[in-house]
Amino acid sequence: MRAGYLVLLPVWTLLLGSTSGWAGSALFDVSYLWHSRLESVLSYRHQVGRVLGPAAAKRLKVVQGTSLFGLIYYRKGDSATANWLVRKHSGLLRSHGLEPAARILTKEWNFVPEKQGARVSARSGSLGTRSKRKQRSQDLEVAVEQYLKRLRRTGKIAADERTAWSVYDFTSGRKLVDINEDIQFQAASLVKPFFALAFFHEVRTGRLKHGNKSRRHLQRMIQNSNNSSTNWIIRRVGGPAAVQRLLKRHYPRIFQDTLIVEYIPPGGRTYRNKASVHDYSRFLYALWKENLPRAGEIKRLMALPGPDRLYSGNRIPKGTKVYNKTGSTARLCGDMGILIVKGKGGKRYPYTLVGVIEKRQRARSYTSWIRSRGNIIRRVSEIVYHGISQQYDL
Repeated sequence: MRAGYLVLLPVWTLLLGSTSGWAGSALFDVSYLWHSRLESVLSYRHQVGRVLGPAAAKRLKVVQGTSLFGLIYYRKGDSATANWLVRKHSGLLRSHGLEPAARILTKEWNFVPEKQGARVSARSGSLGTRSKRKQRSQDLEVAVEQYLKRLRRTGKIAADERTAWSVYDFTSGRKLVDINEDIQFQAASLVKPFFALAFFHEVRTGRLKHGNKSRRHLQRMIQNSNNSSTNWIIRRVGGPAAVQRLLKRHYPRIFQDTLIVEYIPPGGRTYRNKASVHDYSRFLYALWKENLPRAGEIKRLMALPGPDRLYSGNRIPKGTKVYNKTGSTARLCGDMGILIVKGKGGKRYPYTLVGVIEKRQRARSYTSWIRSRGNIIRRVSEIVYHGISQQYDL
């Protein structure tokens, strides 16, 4: 960006912030980033403000959630104007190599006071250049962010694409990467282990029986991502709405952003089911801790030989155990799973990795787009492994 160059939005854009929408309808803000570190959100606010212009920057607010800080454009407006702002802001942000915006339901936000933000910025600014470089080189999340920014600058992640990433280390009990974790994305086939959970929940209650036929369909659904078998499982539970009710009622702490509304349509063009990377991460955590019915069987299914973007074709040592499920359409490429790498003396180090790349429009060439975006996930997986190996001297 040239020094002093600002993109100004029309004045009437700002008036949209006063729109309250139709009576009784949902109200929305615009979201740009959710991050575990306040200083990262403050830095990103500065970047977004420079792109959108000083008038819009006044509406940018830093908020504190349960475990993350967020950057939002506070407006409490209706769905249509929120969508309009998302499109306008996303176009401007992408043109400067930043992540696109997203619509988010408004709530009683816990705003971070301006004075607190100023103190954090001052502390960050007091570090010497050499210390900053050392800190960045040791920060796994920063390494992932820098890699993604390079891809955006060179056009290898397109302007109409957004991404989300999550890494949780079971050994240290820490979240190492959380980039756009709480934004809903298309789910594709990534939610198929959720369907297995719903089925086994009903088996535990006694409403369903688990026999040879269901074993075949479950294995085909997870190992081969077979859509006919997936729909058979969904029907047994009672349909998409029944799966949604079950997950929300019995596992609300896991499925906070999941929306199941459709069977897998003919041709596999499933775009309406939604979930966040955080939901996949919470599911994997509960699965590893065996806090889910038939967790051992779900893990067995996810460990069967099949496609993955987390280990196969990567520079990760042989013998790494992987439990995963991919998702692929002409608009989404993703993988979520648990990797268990081996260290000295045979000690195992498990961690979760979830990566999703979503495209607004269908790719012209499904094969080449999926291959190239799958390779991005593979590269991120290598970056994550490198960080884990450095941490534990593997």
